[in-house]
Amino acid sequence: MKKAKLAAIVIVSIAALIIVLQNTEATPARILFWNVPVSRSLVLTLTFVLVFVLGVLVASNFLRKKRSKA
Repeated sequence: MKKAKLAAIVIVSIAALIIVLQNTEATPARILFWNVPVSRSLVLTLTFVLVFVLGVLVASNFLRKKRSKA
């Protein structure tokens, strides 16, 4: 099970890296009243990191609740 989990993490990480490296052009980002040119790869990287952190938090909360019931 651990090998399958590690393989899945490696495959997803490589796919994310390929997607980020292919999207390097600047894109306009509207933040309140400002238009800021931002690298699309930066936006994708921040999104991947945010989703990963949220997934870890949700999983740890789920496991904590599961242990307290047992």
